Amino acid sequence: MQHLPRQHPHPATRRRRTATLATIACSVTFAATGLVAPAAEAAPVSAFYTPPADLPAEPGAIVKTQPMPVFAAPPGAGGAWPQTAQLVMYTSRTQDGSPVAVSGTYLEPTQPWQGPGARPTVVIAPGTTGQGDQCAASVAFSTGVALSADPPSVSANQEALSAAAWNSLGARVLVTDYIGLGTPGIHTYVNRVEEAHAVLDAARAAENLSGTGPDTPLVLWGYSQGGGATAAASELQPDYAPELNLKGTWAGGPTADLTEVVRQIDGNLIGGAIGFAINGFVERYPALRATLEELTTPAGRATLDTIGTECIGDIIFKQPFLRTNSFTIDGRPLLDHLQAIPEAQQILADQRIGTLRPQAPVLITSGRNDDTVPYGQARQLAEDWCAKDATVTFRTNPLPPILPGTTIANHFGPEIIDGFGTNNAVSYLVDRLDDKPISPGCTFD
Repeated sequence: MQHLPRQHPHPATRRRRTATLATIACSVTFAATGLVAPAAEAAPVSAFYTPPADLPAEPGAIVKTQPMPVFAAPPGAGGAWPQTAQLVMYTSRTQDGSPVAVSGTYLEPTQPWQGPGARPTVVIAPGTTGQGDQCAASVAFSTGVALSADPPSVSANQEALSAAAWNSLGARVLVTDYIGLGTPGIHTYVNRVEEAHAVLDAARAAENLSGTGPDTPLVLWGYSQGGGATAAASELQPDYAPELNLKGTWAGGPTADLTEVVRQIDGNLIGGAIGFAINGFVERYPALRATLEELTTPAGRATLDTIGTECIGDIIFKQPFLRTNSFTIDGRPLLDHLQAIPEAQQILADQRIGTLRPQAPVLITSGRNDDTVPYGQARQLAEDWCAKDATVTFRTNPLPPILPGTTIANHFGPEIIDGFGTNNAVSYLVDRLDDKPISPGCTFD
């Protein structure tokens, strides 16, 4: 892609930014990362996550906050440790427009923004954490991991690195928990509209917390489930939150076509995550419940109920390589049945990302050998947006296949490389915040 000449930042600013990015890159270590009402109770979370009876009407309004020490982060400005964040509850909207409370973590930096212009806001959409309330990213944010004994459960703060990276650059950060994680109700996993609303309303909440207003420069950051959430937010932003000053989006390994994603992960290490999606869809599309109950065995329904209380770490330890043909009466994969049910086909179609045009530039990255979120559907998202005259940069990660089906290297490897390695997503978004010109249209690398 050809770029127009730009006004470069002051050399001292450039040196600070380069040093910080280098430090981040060199210090990267990979942290481990119901069809009916759940029969088992999820591990409890604090009373903070219970919303009041009456919620503010405005999306992004602050319901309440609570100080949070962050031990799982490097010292802040002046060597202060632990860093201080805020546990936040803000308002959003379900897919039918009903108000709902969403929790998250807000970090206000103590150091200056290392780029030109006003301090930006970065909204981080987490990758898959699970469906039980104890899986909310904010629950694990303070210490880096949340453990519970009854029932046994483990959940890691997968966004510790990305939050620290942006915070060290002087950006304010809000990491959303999404709808139904921590707060009451079932997490509507990979629901295109509800994830987009949670992300965009997180930006509004950050503006309300900082008092900076809608002119605040904004970028969106997400990978895997988070990449699907930021992609959906990017294309819904012109209609749902047109006042936001969205400068750019990273949609890494985006879950843009759920049919392809479900087909890919059925039977791999995190195959049980399909249950997260099924449980969420039944919550929002109740007519699907009776049909699915006819297709699934009692044991299959019990498994789905249990999955509705679990985190992704629990899936890996307790139900690895789960196949959905174990759920069904006839032993066929669940996707085969869903594709034959008109109501289910429509639900899957409703979740397809790429039908609307994002106005702000988007970076899409995908691993050619990703064994969890298929490369082809990520590239198709870029092509769909390109056909709508969006500004899209698509980058292919060439990491070779390593133990296919185990998720760890083939899915999470590209996240680290594309997010923080050479020519990374941080640099791409910093360029957008710097108003570095980018030619309209599409680039495929």
